Amino acid sequence: MSGSHRSAMRPVTVLISSVGRRSQLIQCFREAFTELRVPGRIVGTDVCPGRAPAAHLVDKCLQVPRCDHPAFSGEIFRIAREEGVRLIVPTIDTELGFYARNRLEFLRSGIFVGISDPDTVLIACDKQRTNHWLVANGFPTVRQDSPGAVLANKSQWELPLIMKPRFGSASNGVSKISSFSELEAHNHSELPFLVQEIAEGMEYTINVFVENGRCVCAVPHSRIEARGGEVSKGQTSKNLKLIHLATEIAERLPGARGALNVQCFTDSQGTSKVIELNARFGGGFPLANQAGAKFPRWMIESLLGLPSTAGGDWEDKLLMLRYDSAVFIHGVDARP
Repeated sequence: MSGSHRSAMRPVTVLISSVGRRSQLIQCFREAFTELRVPGRIVGTDVCPGRAPAAHLVDKCLQVPRCDHPAFSGEIFRIAREEGVRLIVPTIDTELGFYARNRLEFLRSGIFVGISDPDTVLIACDKQRTNHWLVANGFPTVRQDSPGAVLANKSQWELPLIMKPRFGSASNGVSKISSFSELEAHNHSELPFLVQEIAEGMEYTINVFVENGRCVCAVPHSRIEARGGEVSKGQTSKNLKLIHLATEIAERLPGARGALNVQCFTDSQGTSKVIELNARFGGGFPLANQAGAKFPRWMIESLLGLPSTAGGDWEDKLLMLRYDSAVFIHGVDARP
């Protein structure tokens, strides 16, 4: 497709679901439009657009119910059709199941969703399933069990331990347990929790991109510093062991597709243990994009039938140092 034909195209509309604070992800898609010389438009959805910074950085943002509300499905389908959406990019764990189950329904309307098959989403969004799947497939991971099971076998566990919600995300609810009495206090919580041994070493996220069942790119970066579960300081690393591990995981997952990431710890001996999988763009993905792993560009190329530029050529030792910025909005009602 020539540049003149591309410039004459109708804008390609991308919907970023639960747009929240994802200002840099928006920028990554805008850069992809520019690089491909394709006219693009970005629509966002959010439960409370008035309080979502990135809602004011898209071309249009629309309010939707929570993803567990009965009206959510109908609203998303309506918005996608009325706005001429070609690609939907889900961003939070709680909505991934909906998009995975309905991917083919969206596709029948000519709308692509950047999401893996339901089986992979189930594995990634449930930390108990994640651990069981990793063990069953022979991947290195941490020892894990329920609080009750740990308390019943105290002699087999070494303190301190990590406790986290079974269905949590962004490090919400994660705590270090230094005594069994602390664990006892959480044993009868209404929310399901899991207990893990502590993985030693440096924490890494490996952003992977999967096309037609093949991992075409894997970019590890160290999580030097994180705030609110999102990396604020990180550096890319061409660690071949991590690249191979993440590639093997991505290609073994049932129906992995598009952007995913693998989280692990690697100790001083080079031994890694995988702690989590995420079937979506990670919060630190802009580092991989800046390094040359242009996932948004590759998604748009696939969407438009353009020659794919996807590959594993990216910059090693690229350091990302994030800082706070602000969006100032005049006269907006920011009540929930």
